[in-house]
Amino acid sequence: MRSAIHREAAVFLSRTILTTLILGIVITAEAQIKPADPPCDKYPPAKQPRCTQIWKELNDIDGPIIAQFGLDQLKRREEGKINAQQHLAENMAFIKQSTEKRLERLKDRLARE
Repeated sequence: MRSAIHREAAVFLSRTILTTLILGIVITAEAQIKPADPPCDKYPPAKQPRCTQIWKELNDIDGPIIAQFGLDQLKRREEGKINAQQHLAENMAFIKQSTEKRLERLKDRLARE
């Protein structure tokens, strides 16, 4: 009887370990095949991790510049130099231009690597 209990415990333990191992493999595989976010989703899977890293670096560099532009615009608006529509239009144009420049820098850096 004791032998049967040991066998059942060993089978249970083996199944538990196997299930955990399979889940770990599935979770790891899903994490590795996760599609990249734009703009890196347009690149081959092998380049996507590096693309994502470069894109984050470029955003870290340009983020404070964009924020400062927004603060300067807010100051101009509060001073009555621009209205709400101008504020929005100029912010959107600046962000669009900044994004286009970052995309070009991303493309250039990936081409060099």
